[in-house]
Amino acid sequence: MRLVFYTGKGGVGKTTTAAATAAHAAARGHRTLVVSADPAHSLGDVLGVAVGGEAGRPTEVAPRLAALEVDARATLDPHWGRIRDYLVELFRHQGIEGVVADELALLPGAEEIAALLAVEEAARSRRYDVCVVDCAPTGSTLRLVTLPEVASRALRLLLRVQRAVATVVSPVARVVVPVPLPGPEVFRDVDQLLYERLAKLRELLLGDATSVRIVVTPERMVIDEALRAHTDLALFELGCDAVVMNRLFPPAAAAEAFFEGWSRWQEERLAEVEASFAPLPVLRASLADDEVIGVEALAAHGARTFGDADPAARLCAAPRLRFGRGKGEYRVELPLPHARKDALDVAKVDDALVVRTGNRRRAIPLPRKLAAATLVGAKLDAGTLVVRLAPAASGAR
Repeated sequence: MRLVFYTGKGGVGKTTTAAATAAHAAARGHRTLVVSADPAHSLGDVLGVAVGGEAGRPTEVAPRLAALEVDARATLDPHWGRIRDYLVELFRHQGIEGVVADELALLPGAEEIAALLAVEEAARSRRYDVCVVDCAPTGSTLRLVTLPEVASRALRLLLRVQRAVATVVSPVARVVVPVPLPGPEVFRDVDQLLYERLAKLRELLLGDATSVRIVVTPERMVIDEALRAHTDLALFELGCDAVVMNRLFPPAAAAEAFFEGWSRWQEERLAEVEASFAPLPVLRASLADDEVIGVEALAAHGARTFGDADPAARLCAAPRLRFGRGKGEYRVELPLPHARKDALDVAKVDDALVVRTGNRRRAIPLPRKLAAATLVGAKLDAGTLVVRLAPAASGAR
């Protein structure tokens, strides 16, 4: 199944663009699902139909087109239910009021994990050829697509601690220990969420069938945030395949004296985006005569935006993380477009390479041979971080 995420700064038109992509893909014959991963759901408003009904079930809104607004609690309950019940019991034991305890026991990043679980369920069902995900603004999108990796580390640590406690305390001692202890069913659920579902989600996100598209408007702050998002996505190996320049004045507007300056300014911004994001294609989405609401209007808007291109196709192949060897040393090459040298930090911690750019940090597990190597240097070369490692036998040079 082809998987496309749409992200961008709040208010740039992600929902309309995602829905237009889905409607156009369906019109071209693809069995399509569009999913809202934004807690402030507006997908149904754009489609012009009620999206809901049975929790967790997509709504058929047109031939070959279904839509889903994810309900975090309903989606997570089969996976997090017993874990939540234990946490609620633990919080109540500490004197926290019931309603507050219930809210605290909701899995951190619940909205994001629920959306990913819904996407993974769609992939396993084989009912759809393409899934388009309307994400929340940029920061939430980054949490969404990096959550399987980050959550896996956090849950693994939690599992080790809780198992250690449960092993020390015998079943007989449970009746006299004042703190509630988790039962084996809690560990089973954590195991399933950690080792089965999160692992599958990460595999899905890093697959060749998945890409991210960034929606921008011709505004300085929007473009700057999009450039940072492109760097952060590359850090976690999430490839972008296109940028959508939204809300452009149509060419006819330049003929009007009032819009002449605005049109020239937008063309300058468009040229800047094309140069900054190259080789990514930049799709142009012009302002419509009226609000783009309803499947028919969305499909027409999608057709204008994509032209002859298939909206479900991978529009550009992004370079990926590479491990190699040459001249007596190992090399790790990680594409980091738009990264700044003064905001970049690299370290080797145990068997992982820790890379920080801006306020984003990632620990990259190293292959066995590289895990024993010594970090000897790193540089940013034309948008690619190149890290040099000396084999363990030779040591640092």
